[in-house]
Amino acid sequence: MTSGQRRGRWSGVPLPDRQALRRDELIAAGTTLLGGADGPALTVRAACRQAGLTERYFYESFGDRDEFVRAVYDDVCNRAVTTLMSAGTPREAVERFVALMVDDPVRGRVLLLAPQVEAALARSGADWMPSFIELVQSKLTAINDPVLQRMTATGLIGALTALFTAYLDGRLAVSREPFIDYCVDLLLTLAASYPPAT
Repeated sequence: MTSGQRRGRWSGVPLPDRQALRRDELIAAGTTLLGGADGPALTVRAACRQAGLTERYFYESFGDRDEFVRAVYDDVCNRAVTTLMSAGTPREAVERFVALMVDDPVRGRVLLLAPQVEAALARSGADWMPSFIELVQSKLTAINDPVLQRMTATGLIGALTALFTAYLDGRLAVSREPFIDYCVDLLLTLAASYPPAT
């Protein structure tokens, strides 16, 4: 029995809830490993070691490593979407998203860098892109033309993706606050350049 599986770890937790808790712990471990500063180092054994669980518990929730990698990626994407959905204004959306990805760069690296090097995520980034575009589009209420809204949202997502990728990859020598200000200004400047239709 490892230290992570010592007696009492699941004390007081109903049996039906234990698998869900173990899955959450494995997802958290996978996020740490997939978003590591030195690049993905995610194996089944490494995830189990990080979570303090045996492989038996890994396979009660995931069929194989690739399924696990996609579940980790989906979890990070869901958190990002929730963050954007909870914002009331374009500025708040960008600030919250930047804070989520910059204050926890592990998540940022999972979202933007892992799909570039992890074969299991070859399609995942593209599959999630429409969700992010639609969310940004829904915040561009100053633009009445839905086609223009869509193009603007798509352009913003492309620009922000490139900026975040370079920032998280260490290719932008800028501190947190100027980076946030630039991203917010980019969104507001582009959105403001299209006045509402009369």
